[in-house]
Amino acid sequence: MTAPRATLLPRPRAAEVLPDPAGPRRPWATALRATACGAAVAGPVIALATGYAPPALIHFTVLANVLVAGALGWSAVRSWRGGPPLSPRLSGGVLLLAAVTGLMYHLVLVNHGGPPASALRGAPDTGAGWSTTVSLLLHTVTPLAVAVDWLLLTAPRRLRLAHIPLWLSAPAAYLGIVLIRGALLSPGAQARYPYPFLDVDAYGYAGVLTQALALGLLFAALGVLITAVDHLRPNVAGWFQHGRNRISPPAAGGLK
Repeated sequence: MTAPRATLLPRPRAAEVLPDPAGPRRPWATALRATACGAAVAGPVIALATGYAPPALIHFTVLANVLVAGALGWSAVRSWRGGPPLSPRLSGGVLLLAAVTGLMYHLVLVNHGGPPASALRGAPDTGAGWSTTVSLLLHTVTPLAVAVDWLLLTAPRRLRLAHIPLWLSAPAAYLGIVLIRGALLSPGAQARYPYPFLDVDAYGYAGVLTQALALGLLFAALGVLITAVDHLRPNVAGWFQHGRNRISPPAAGGLK
């Protein structure tokens, strides 16, 4: 008795049975993320092009905007290609950086640093209009764009408390860079310490590290709050995806 014909056929290769990992392109998500990336890039570029003093690149706000711009740009590329979303380890860290940037400026620096652009004081020949534009882009537009991306374009319940130590590595690395840079510069160097609470000459290393630890605990608490909100917020991105699938033509092959 011969075996059935089906058993004699060669088995299909894995590439022939696995679905294509690339999903449909998401042009609206791409456009929003590309716009947010442009805003995050514009702040540091204008700050450098208009001659800000002290050096703009040492400010946490500027470095955070550069990191945010890189993450949003890569996320826009993945959306256009139909690729998977960024890892929550990365997207959550970007969200925390943006939240720290906006909240620290509007709740702390504005109240202790004078006018809105005092965190990045312009040179005498820098116009007030550019100063205000840079401050708005760095401290308000970029954090809001990251928050909108998180709330509208990402699925909820992906962030974990175990991610928080990784998210805090960026502020910790920044603290190390500032302290090493300050130790290498001469005592009279301009902008030796970019923020008053990091001034070793005024507080000593013990005082600076104590204040940095207090800020680190606040950042960790903010990470816990963000994670909790992520597990409670509605799935707005899923609603958009479901609505698009409902109006897909029959030839598209059903819901995706």
